[in-house]
Amino acid sequence: MAPHRRWAKPVIVIAGLLPVLWLSIGAYRDDLGANPIEKITHVTGDWALRFLLVSLAVTPLRRLLGWNGLIAYRRMVGLFAFFYAVLHLTTFTVLDHFFDWQEIIADVYKRPYVTAGMTAFVCLLPLAVTSTRGWIRRLGSRWTRLHRLAYVAAGAAVLHYWWLVKADVRAPFWYAAVLAALFAVRLVYRLAAPRAAAASSQSSAVRTARSRVG
Repeated sequence: MAPHRRWAKPVIVIAGLLPVLWLSIGAYRDDLGANPIEKITHVTGDWALRFLLVSLAVTPLRRLLGWNGLIAYRRMVGLFAFFYAVLHLTTFTVLDHFFDWQEIIADVYKRPYVTAGMTAFVCLLPLAVTSTRGWIRRLGSRWTRLHRLAYVAAGAAVLHYWWLVKADVRAPFWYAAVLAALFAVRLVYRLAAPRAAAASSQSSAVRTARSRVG
């Protein structure tokens, strides 16, 4: 194992658990403000979206900076996104609605921001389930196509946040800007891939022809 692997993963785990640890300490000290349920909801939702965007940024950063080792941490970061999404949904279901399923379902249908949030979670669920090496082997190339749902989840999560805050959209705007940048980088690489393949093929053909002449 490379030296950076020995400390990078523990650091990511610690960083990933710090927000929930901070919430737990705040709840124990009764120090989450006048509306602790709202505080928990916002913190877990914010970190779910942050970790999701970081996981989506791994591949562009790897390509732009040549840091191929980053790919080893993408799954871990993505699972932290799902972990906080579960906490976010649990807060909504248990603390906010007390398992009132009729009211929960009504909120999903009537409130667009709840619909968008539930859409994001539904997209993340199969990604978390199929994140193991066994599922990667079983699904083969389909695994890559399935995990493009992460972009759908991120888009739905940004909409969820945007529609929730209504007036002051500064925070969700920056999340939307980051997601748009990630989309743009992905599009650039997708458009450039056929040209790079054609150039590589042409270069290979030229080398072959020269070797025959020589």
